[in-house]
Amino acid sequence: MDKKEDNNNRKKVSFNLNWLYTLLALFLVGWFFFMSGGLNNGAKQIKEAQFFEYARDGYVQKFTLNKDEEKVLVYLTSEALEKPEFKGLKQTPGFLGESPNMHFTVGDRTLFLQKFDQLPEETKAEVSMSIEENNPWVNVIVQILIWILLIGLLWTFIFRRMGAGGGGPGGQIFNIGKSKAKLYDQNEKVKVSFKDVAGLEGAKEEVEEIVEFLKNPEKFTRLGGKIPKGALLIGSPGTGKTLLAKAVAGEAEVPFFSLSGSDFVEMFVGVGASRVRDLFKKAKEKSPSIIFIDEIDAIGRARGKNAMMNSNDERENTLNQLLTEMDGFGTNTNVIVLAATNRADILDKALMRAGRFDRRIYVDLPELHERKQIFKVHTKDLKIKEELDLEFLAKQTPGFSGADIANICNEAALIAARKNKEYIDRQDFLDAVDRIIGGLEKRGKIIKSSEKKRIAYHEAGHATVSWLLEHASPLVKVTIVPRGRSLGAAWYLPEERQITTEEQLLDEMSALLGGRAAEEVMFGNYSTGAQNDLERAFKQSMAMVTIYGLSDKIGHVSYYDSSGQSDYSFNKPYSEQTAEKIDDEIKRIIDEQYQRCIKLLSDNKDKLTQLAEILLEKEVIFRDDLEKIFGKREFSNAQDPFEETKSEKVIYEEVAQEKKEEE
Repeated sequence: MDKKEDNNNRKKVSFNLNWLYTLLALFLVGWFFFMSGGLNNGAKQIKEAQFFEYARDGYVQKFTLNKDEEKVLVYLTSEALEKPEFKGLKQTPGFLGESPNMHFTVGDRTLFLQKFDQLPEETKAEVSMSIEENNPWVNVIVQILIWILLIGLLWTFIFRRMGAGGGGPGGQIFNIGKSKAKLYDQNEKVKVSFKDVAGLEGAKEEVEEIVEFLKNPEKFTRLGGKIPKGALLIGSPGTGKTLLAKAVAGEAEVPFFSLSGSDFVEMFVGVGASRVRDLFKKAKEKSPSIIFIDEIDAIGRARGKNAMMNSNDERENTLNQLLTEMDGFGTNTNVIVLAATNRADILDKALMRAGRFDRRIYVDLPELHERKQIFKVHTKDLKIKEELDLEFLAKQTPGFSGADIANICNEAALIAARKNKEYIDRQDFLDAVDRIIGGLEKRGKIIKSSEKKRIAYHEAGHATVSWLLEHASPLVKVTIVPRGRSLGAAWYLPEERQITTEEQLLDEMSALLGGRAAEEVMFGNYSTGAQNDLERAFKQSMAMVTIYGLSDKIGHVSYYDSSGQSDYSFNKPYSEQTAEKIDDEIKRIIDEQYQRCIKLLSDNKDKLTQLAEILLEKEVIFRDDLEKIFGKREFSNAQDPFEETKSEKVIYEEVAQEKKEEE
């Protein structure tokens, strides 16, 4: 078994016909030029007087006089070719026979023959003469055949290239309508199983049941039930939709066809529908089977929404064929269709109805305990010095997807390798989180002292406001070391909640405006450094007014269209008078929270100054530093993200102490 797998994994050397075509083309081109006058290639051109001189000296073996072209081809003796005088004229026999060594053109054939007759008899006896007559039909037929071969070769090569995008064996033009799905069966198995999928418990249960349908259908059909025809995986990018499909392919033990939505789309009209037909034909032949279409929104977009496209849109034809195959006349119920998308709002309603995709499986961002499981999966193959506190890492990464966590583990390994470590430690993981969130540190970036002071007060303003407000996210770390495109950064640990109240939204907005307010309190003017903060505050206040209905002046109204229909509309869902009210409400909310920040920072100006001075001195401050200045947070429901875990400052100081001891 091992030997068989080794042979399968061994890299197969495939013969590329393009090289054969290239060599054949070069041969035909060379032959063409050789036939069309190339017989004289390499032959030396001489004058008529030189010919007679060489003939008298006994150097000429024979000559050929062309009856139609007044051209004489001269062949020298083997002894003459050995002389230095004729160096380079020695030629090997060609494809059409021996080639001449010299040639010249005569002005008058009769006069030339008279001169040859005047040579001594001994010389004429040694030189043989022949007169050739051209056959024009032979040359025409040969040239026609050569051109036919060249054009045929070019035709084959071009259409092999065009057919390469059409799938099928050999990629021929006639296979362009064939499906490009990759088949996984008993000969080529996927090694991913449900054990490799951490978290996603609800979604995993759903797809596990689909596998059970195929393995033991009698269990579900004995009571009259029917096996679902399709399941749609919906979730944000990186949450594990494709990983779940891989696990299904590894666990199902039935033929599994995998392809992307873009594989149906081609420049030729009708190809997409043809590929859909071919895909379902193959799946039915191997039923029970599973078809997985990743990024189905490439062909499943709602029909008739784009006025610029005509009714014969290729994507719409492909979607129509897919709808027919999934639930039409003669549909085979032993084929289950899995699909994945992160844009379910733009899919066609006919595609989403029961009978096609009976189940919608939502793959959400992992929660705290799920992130811990994902860290456990991705760290099992890493060389770690001691047991990691996965709970601490999970708390450090709220809102991270499974792909983000995998990236953190990989970055931690790269950071440790860059430092020439033998093992990966906790600080490497924290550095990886910082790098992914904020970007690479730029300690070599030159910043003026005045600018550095303003940056310190700006970041200290964020930290102060977030510490003093009940619902603001608790601080993790603040730094004024440039990272990525920012000159300073603050890390917060947002509370994981399913719904958000108006008070929580306003406190978070105030924390965003704390940096700009600190600049006004300390310097009396503003800088451009708050651009990102202002942008986020504006979007949040706009959502409060137009989406969540949290404005008394506008009322309990939401102008958000979750169906995506408004994307194709040229009209706003409200009048110009309402638009003015919305603008006024957005400005009122932002101004109120800004004045709230000004009051908070003015009342705590001495503590703000103290925090900024520590930040200027250390460049990095942590939650513990804020506790020394402001005391513990007084709110009873304030979240403590570091409960029963070491804080990042303790880890940071331990690593710094280890570096000092090593030095």
